Amino acid sequence: MSKRGYISRYMLIVKKLKAKPFSSYEELKSFIENQVEYLQMQDDTLEIGFSKRTLQRDIREIRNNFGIDIEFSKGQKGYFIGNDENENMNFQRMMEAFDMFNSLNQAQDMTPYIHLENRRPQGTGNLYGLLHAIKNRLQISFSYQKFWEDEISHRQVEPFALKEFKNRWYMLAKDLNDDSIKTFGLDLLTDLEFSRKTFRAPASFNIEEHYRYCFGIISPNGNEPQDIILSFDPIQGKYIKTLPLHKTQQVIIDNEKELQVNLKLCLSHDLIMELLSFGDSLKVLQPQFLIDEIKSAHQNAYKQYENI
Repeated sequence: MSKRGYISRYMLIVKKLKAKPFSSYEELKSFIENQVEYLQMQDDTLEIGFSKRTLQRDIREIRNNFGIDIEFSKGQKGYFIGNDENENMNFQRMMEAFDMFNSLNQAQDMTPYIHLENRRPQGTGNLYGLLHAIKNRLQISFSYQKFWEDEISHRQVEPFALKEFKNRWYMLAKDLNDDSIKTFGLDLLTDLEFSRKTFRAPASFNIEEHYRYCFGIISPNGNEPQDIILSFDPIQGKYIKTLPLHKTQQVIIDNEKELQVNLKLCLSHDLIMELLSFGDSLKVLQPQFLIDEIKSAHQNAYKQYENI
């Protein structure tokens, strides 16, 4: 069987258990056979056999290769995914990538109907190497050029974690030049090299805690989170309910006039830019400092058109 066949079967198993936990072997087998028929309509060379022995082997391979634990419940008489919510997010993203790959691969003659965003690669080519360095606590060095600087700098860092924000990937690391923790965009990073020197990560560092009350990739830098109250018009409010701005978002008012939400966040440039993107469909109600920042930005934008 081709590698694509194995991976397709792994993803189908995970997809079924994500949609219906505690599925029996018979339900998994039926689902895979139905899906294989669909995949073979696009690739008649694809073969995916399935048996109880195959399922047990696949469970081991899925755990080893993707970190997804599939367990069997005697009480529920079915298989389920045992990972917690944060771990589940990893395979949910893999499922998105798998579905996208299959859709695009099967739609090679449908160019007029699929319009992909034209954008440069976002540094994902270094993801595997950086993950290796983070996991094994290896110092790395690279060349780095910020958007607003002409000169390229050379950095030596201790990498702690990776973070995604708005389709870009960033690395959180301690810069050995000044021993401060900084964020580096992977798309601005070149000439990556790995050192044999190891380091000991701070025992208290946790990326989830570090960014708990942050919007974007700017660190809190000791600032305390504040209660932010926003009012959206009804149309924009529907989008905000289905795609919350942040996991701290809580709905205060939801009626035909407005959607009012509360966020608990540290104020940052990333947050201000996001709020400005909503234009006149958003009104900031609290805190006063943020109200002043948004008003000033809108006023400065208006001044650019006064003589036009």
